Amino acid sequence: MGGIAAHLRESGRSFTAVLRNTNLRRLQGAWTAVAIGHWGLLVAVSVYAYGQGGEKAVGIVFLLRLVPAGLLAPFVGVLGDRYRREAVLFVSALLRFFLCAGAAVCVAIDGPAMLVYALAIVTSIANAPYKSAQAAIMPTLAATPNELTAANAVSSTVESLAFFLGPALAGVLLALTGIDVVLAVAAAMFGLASIVLLRLHAPKTEASKEVEASTILSECMAGFRVVFRHRELRVLMGLFTAQTLVAGLMLVFLVVVAIEVLDMGDSGVGYLNSAFGVGALLGALGALGLTGARRLSPGFLVGLLLWGLPLAVLGLWSTLAVAVALVLFAIMGAGNSLVDVAGYTLVQRAVPDDVLARVFGVLQFFLLCALGVGGLLAPVLSDLFGLENALIISGLFLPVLVLLFGRTVARIDAAAAAPETQELRLLTGVPIFAPLPGTALEHITGRLVPLRLEPGTVVVREGDAGDRFYVIVEGEVEVTAEGKPITTQGAGGYFGEIALLKDVPRTATVTAKTPVVLYALEREDFLATVTGHAPSAKAAEMVVSSRLSGLSAAAGSPISS
Repeated sequence: MGGIAAHLRESGRSFTAVLRNTNLRRLQGAWTAVAIGHWGLLVAVSVYAYGQGGEKAVGIVFLLRLVPAGLLAPFVGVLGDRYRREAVLFVSALLRFFLCAGAAVCVAIDGPAMLVYALAIVTSIANAPYKSAQAAIMPTLAATPNELTAANAVSSTVESLAFFLGPALAGVLLALTGIDVVLAVAAAMFGLASIVLLRLHAPKTEASKEVEASTILSECMAGFRVVFRHRELRVLMGLFTAQTLVAGLMLVFLVVVAIEVLDMGDSGVGYLNSAFGVGALLGALGALGLTGARRLSPGFLVGLLLWGLPLAVLGLWSTLAVAVALVLFAIMGAGNSLVDVAGYTLVQRAVPDDVLARVFGVLQFFLLCALGVGGLLAPVLSDLFGLENALIISGLFLPVLVLLFGRTVARIDAAAAAPETQELRLLTGVPIFAPLPGTALEHITGRLVPLRLEPGTVVVREGDAGDRFYVIVEGEVEVTAEGKPITTQGAGGYFGEIALLKDVPRTATVTAKTPVVLYALEREDFLATVTGHAPSAKAAEMVVSSRLSGLSAAAGSPISS
């Protein structure tokens, strides 16, 4: 029980940290407005299309909004790696404000339907870079890996709430006013998001050498190259895609189950969708429990099982009571949130920051394609095998994949596992590392080499080449230069940065004064991390200047080597 209580406390602290983090709070606030606007726009355009051309027009407009955005997602993802991600988010939201407002005016003046459709389609295209840029910027705003997981859980919660609030608000407005007003309110939501995003400020990172030197086409394909070069990442995204394929199947089967199997009538479609939404909301809140977990792959794999098994149960026992069916769809919703939170966090941990937006663009491409394929495949399976067998086949698809590839996902989890809190706190106490985002801290924590040394052991010697940076965990070390004592450092102290950053021989000798425990970070890992992050590089320069001044005076600030 004590372990569970500690886990819940850690989750609570991470969730609170998300709310206290000004930039994360602004990002989530903007996402709330964007998500509500998205659903309001979807409802308004669907109702408008139905009034203009019936069900066929609704289907065509839905397809035209989905396909171009999906095809462009891997390519517009490069915007989030080439330019500042908060600027990409702002421009995306602002464009949707103008486009949606234009559609509202067009409907209000009884303009051409094709123009309304065109504005709706372009609005969907303008949305394409938003999700990838949002997912990519989040690791740079989160202070710790646990805070990143909590931020993803909050995003999933917001999305689930918007699933209710957007359509509900649109429904009330449609009953009281008209489609033009719904579109105007959706535009206002996008405008509000753009205002909030104006105040979002992410730490500036250095542009990748690949982005600086490559062509636009090469940059756009970088996300695909990263995915296909790494088997574990490829499998993770493949499972993500498989889950979305089943989601496409479910969206079609849900209608048939509600009307033909459960005899709930047309309203039953809404009830089952609502049950799914309730489950998604509860699952997102429950996913906050993942913030204290060292491994996220179990949550991801359990989410896949919760997606598939309820469909199989529906197929095996088609005479289920309506209440049971509602519970089964709620379970699928909860599984959806677990997959989203754990899966997105695993991708964020596994992919280098300089290509992260493009990788999420690739993921969006696969997910949108899989959703469409699932919708097309559902009637084919039903015709070939019958509805009950189609449900069973669809439901068992994901559990089979979990059995086949679960260990591979666990490997990517292990390779990018969240570090122990003690190690993370130790690094955040080092001024050079304090400005780093959570994922960068996590990256170097996984590369720390623990050392235990006896008193009198020389850790680094003046005049030697620099190969490592050191942080003191326990004990004390003595720093000397030219045979003169300079200072003593204890737990939380650090040394070794001058020789690495200035590419000079060691400027001092550091000797264990007591039994000491150290963490060592290799030269390449230290330099890549510090020099690749502008605030960290600036902090490092300040530390080096201070210590070199102290070395010259043989007194003052602690001296490093």
